[in-house]
Amino acid sequence: MKKTFIGAIALFSALSVNVASAKETISAVGSTSVTPLMEVFGETYMKTNSNVFIEVQGVGSSAGIKAAKNGSASIGMASRDLKPAEEEPSLVEEVIARDGIAVVVNPKNGVKGLTAKQVAEIYKGEVTNWKQVGGNDKPIVAITRDSASGTRGAFEDIMKLKKKINGKKVSAISQRAQVANGNGGLKTMVASNPYAIGYISLGTVDSSVHALSIDGVSASVANVKNGSYKVARPFLILYKKGKPSAETQKFLDWMLSKEAQKIVSQKGYISIK
Repeated sequence: MKKTFIGAIALFSALSVNVASAKETISAVGSTSVTPLMEVFGETYMKTNSNVFIEVQGVGSSAGIKAAKNGSASIGMASRDLKPAEEEPSLVEEVIARDGIAVVVNPKNGVKGLTAKQVAEIYKGEVTNWKQVGGNDKPIVAITRDSASGTRGAFEDIMKLKKKINGKKVSAISQRAQVANGNGGLKTMVASNPYAIGYISLGTVDSSVHALSIDGVSASVANVKNGSYKVARPFLILYKKGKPSAETQKFLDWMLSKEAQKIVSQKGYISIK
């Protein structure tokens, strides 16, 4: 009788493992700006689709593009347009949302707005004191993102922060600028320094930082939509053509649905529908 009971437990355990392992893992890897939205997408989707587990990892847009290309992730995430060298016919790009890039300062800073030219001059290291742009007589602490960041790539393109050296386009951002790891890391650095300036996803702006108006236009969803706020970029998902599993394809389709796009708007991003 004891053997039968032990056998029943073993069988039950085996069945439990099989049920757990039956869940398909969908991995989304890439942009730290897209990550917060993708995490909400994943959590919402899993509530009604118990046969999948959605794993999200924010490691930067460049890494996300590579992961989609080499198949190490089900889905790549990018918060900038692909460079010509990154494009390939087998790679599918889908815009799941749009986002503004907010240029942010500490709420105690006092400066409420800058021109795009002033922002570029600050990041090039040509303007180094807040009094040069209407603020206090204090050194400007410019904070940027690492070179693999999609936010940085989009910011450099929009703000014309590129220069040519030996015929090759490189970043014009000053070497003196501090480098933050991730969208959240940059926001924390600005929030803790009254004289810092940085740039983050508009959808992640909160009371810890102040989003500057640029050329007299405030950083808002409405102004990104109507095109008056120019510092904006797409949120992309990437995958190999014909490669997604049936479950991954269902999730990809769902992200473009009205339900998912409603979440985009609720989280402060710009929906595509």
